[in-house]
Order: sequence, then C-alpha cells, then structure tokens
Amino acid sequence: MAQIEPLFTREALLASLSSEERDVAEFFRSLSPGEFVFRVGDAWTPAEHLQHLSIAVSAVARGLAISPWILRLRFGRARQPSRSFVGLRDDYRARLAQGGRASGRFVPPRETLSPEQATSRQAQLLARWHRVNSRLVGSLERWSDGNLDRIRLPHPILGKITTREMLFFTIYHGHHHIAAAKSRLPRFSQAET
Repeated sequence: MAQIEPLFTREALLASLSSEERDVAEFFRSLSPGEFVFRVGDAWTPAEHLQHLSIAVSAVARGLAISPWILRLRFGRARQPSRSFVGLRDDYRARLAQGGRASGRFVPPRETLSPEQATSRQAQLLARWHRVNSRLVGSLERWSDGNLDRIRLPHPILGKITTREMLFFTIYHGHHHIAAAKSRLPRFSQAET
C-alpha cells in the first residue's frame, strides 16, 4: 500500500484512489478462474469481494456527484476535523472487531460459477471496477479541499463521517478485501508458512 500522509490534499487523494484502483485490479486479475470463485464455508469468494468493492465505490461516487450544499442539508455539517487515515482505519477495524459487517445492498449476491463462467465474470467485474472508479474520480475532481472536511456522508458501519474520511475509507477498503480474499486462498496461505 502507498505511504499514507497525515492529511491528504484533494490531489493526493486522487492519486491514492488511482493507485488503489490499480492494486485491486491487479490482484483480482492475477487470480485463476478457480481461485476467483473459490469458496471456503460461508465466506465470500474473491469474485464476491470484488463485487462488494464495486458496490461500495459506486455508492461513494453517487454521493460525491450530489451537490455539497444538498449533502450538507441532508447529513449536516462536520463539527470536528477529519480523522487521519490511520485514525479512520483503526476506528473501522475496531467496529469490525465488535461485529460490524456489510449489510443490505452492500452484500453481494452469492454466486456459484464454474471455472468457465468465472473467466467471463472476472472480466465483467474488473470492467465494472474500472467504471465505478472513473466515476468516483470524476466526481471528486469537482470538490474543494474545504468541502471534503465540512460535508458529511453516511457510512453503514462508521455513521456520518466527513467526505475526506469516506475517501480514506475507500482507499483502505480495497486492501482490506484483498487481504481477506488472500487469507482463504491456498496459494497465499501456503506462501506465508
């Protein structure tokens, strides 16, 4: 993961989001069809992790496409400064440790695919990943640094957080799901022993 600075400018956030998009795409593209749909118990397959990431980034992109003025009316103005990347990440991990999980529309539908179907699905999901990230970057380019700290957005686990914090979450979220997918794939668990 790229080096994280205490406060990101909008330009640094754009660069980090682009780097995150590439890292996620490279990992999921590197998986064989069998690995892409490999399931352990009730855990998500790598395909479902990638679908979840696209759902989440799409939601953030939709939020950033709304006028900051309307978002302020709907979710209120931030009353305290944005947390750092590390602070936000640590708060998110603590919520997960307390039982926080994806729910509702953020849970990808369970899919059982053959390796042949997996190849096509992998291409579809990677193309969607690129599209939703392009929308996110396009929406963010219209935001000022000041509004990133003034305007709040709702997060299903963290509650109302600043837009900057939502972007920190988005940067961290991809690596979180890469690690989760790797932890269940034999090739990566064998490499760690």
